[in-house]
Amino acid sequence: MKRNVKRVIYPGTFDPITNGHMDIIVRATHLFDEIVVAVAKSSEKGPMFSHERRIAMAKAACEKIENVTVEGFSSLLVDFCREMDSKIIIRGLRAVSDFEYELQMGYANASLDPEIETVYLMPSLENAFISSSVVRSILGHGASCAHLLPPKVHTMIQSSIGHEE
Repeated sequence: MKRNVKRVIYPGTFDPITNGHMDIIVRATHLFDEIVVAVAKSSEKGPMFSHERRIAMAKAACEKIENVTVEGFSSLLVDFCREMDSKIIIRGLRAVSDFEYELQMGYANASLDPEIETVYLMPSLENAFISSSVVRSILGHGASCAHLLPPKVHTMIQSSIGHEE
């Protein structure tokens, strides 16, 4: 009997990828066969780091996780899901404030492709407050954010900023 491989897409801007994102990725590895971390170009959001740099940081953060790959994309998410042969999107929910936006996005994606399911995962309590915008704000003030980032990502950011914390 042939087993269906469950490949899921974990999309985001990942500007930068944080320990909160990594928490969701690791949780997903226990539920699904393959996780594709999909780094959105999102130029309209005005990211701090280039698309290429965000992909490189995500690859560095995930390199030791066996069933995780990292891909960049600039299309509609549902089109990327089709391209990757996946019908499942995973998203993280940190707080009630995330819920309304994520619900709207889940419904929008379902309206474009009714076969796509969105699964919501909660990070552990210790990572629930971490967001890329919090990290960017801390970086903008020159303070230490090493405790919020995977070590390789922190090193990459420090080398691009040109100083050590």
